[in-house]
Amino acid sequence: MSATPQLHPRYVVGDDGKREAVMLPLGEYEELLEDLRDLAVLAERRDEGTVTHEKLLAELKRDGLLPRWRGVE
Repeated sequence: MSATPQLHPRYVVGDDGKREAVMLPLGEYEELLEDLRDLAVLAERRDEGTVTHEKLLAELKRDGLLPRWRGVE
């Protein structure tokens, strides 16, 4: 998730001069969508348990996803 995004909105106004819609550059829109997806994942996983760093390292090594360094176990 990025820090507070710098947005460059453009507004579509109706005949009465009131704002009716917003247009964003495509890249900014895509960043907002990515941030929303990240927040949704965080919300879904809020109640998950945690794993210690040592246990995570052991699991990664066991699964072959982290090399076993000489002298470091």
